[in-house]
Amino acid sequence: MNPHPNHIAIIMDGNGRWSKKRLMPRSVGHLMGASNLRSVVKACVQKKVKHVTVFAFSTENWRRPPEEVATLFDLFVRYLKTELTELQSQGIRLRVIGDHSAFTPELQAQINLSERLTAQGTSLDLTVAINYGGRWDILQATRAWQNAHPYESLEQLTEEGLEPYLSTHPLPEPDLLIRTGGESRLSNFLIWQCAYTELYFTDVLWPEFDDQALQAALDWYTQRVRRFGKTDEQIKPHASKKLKAQPSHSGESPSDPVALKVEMNSVTHTGTNAGTHPSTHPISNPSSNPSSKRPLFLK
Repeated sequence: MNPHPNHIAIIMDGNGRWSKKRLMPRSVGHLMGASNLRSVVKACVQKKVKHVTVFAFSTENWRRPPEEVATLFDLFVRYLKTELTELQSQGIRLRVIGDHSAFTPELQAQINLSERLTAQGTSLDLTVAINYGGRWDILQATRAWQNAHPYESLEQLTEEGLEPYLSTHPLPEPDLLIRTGGESRLSNFLIWQCAYTELYFTDVLWPEFDDQALQAALDWYTQRVRRFGKTDEQIKPHASKKLKAQPSHSGESPSDPVALKVEMNSVTHTGTNAGTHPSTHPISNPSSNPSSKRPLFLK
């Protein structure tokens, strides 16, 4: 059994669909999502999670309608302004990663101020990815390494040599990635850093992903066997006990979480929603289906 993860990455998906179900503008879903980031962060602090990285706006999100993009960037500025005092009082360090070159001067100034004033926080590192893409991160890191080593060939570049130039440095790699909204893909988020991350997918829309849903993901994570390329015999004896396969119970909610583990080049689906997601080894989820109580952030 694993301890709780040290670093959680979250793809916050489903704000637009949350609004559509209620016949509301998409902007309302983003507002409802943003209003509860504070709750998620507080819950992670209480659960002794040290690092949280959230996907707020991808490099591909520029393809959305211009009015929605403008709303999102407005929301970023307002969030940084309104949450700064709370972040400081909670001892939370804020970092914003991604390509800042497309940001307005106001947003860039607010990011710089927020990062500077929270730099001494030690309770939790909150990293917000805005205008971020995993491919962009690898490319910019490679260019930065080359600029720092102008007389060396790229053939001399190693994984260890590249990592200090990734935008997430010096954070550890995520232990657990959670994606809400029912999609089962990384969407170009932390694709280098998540090579050995446990991937947890749930149908719960982000504005409905509450503390109970978060705890369900953490409970699932503690049951994972993390081998990192080793065999069961090489890791701790208690961790080598595999979860027993069990058939899905009838009458389960279609929003039961579905988890995907990608290790090396093999893919294994686990979860109870076998009717929606193909499962090579279906197991009963250790926790009940999370209910929706209060909304969280944006994507």
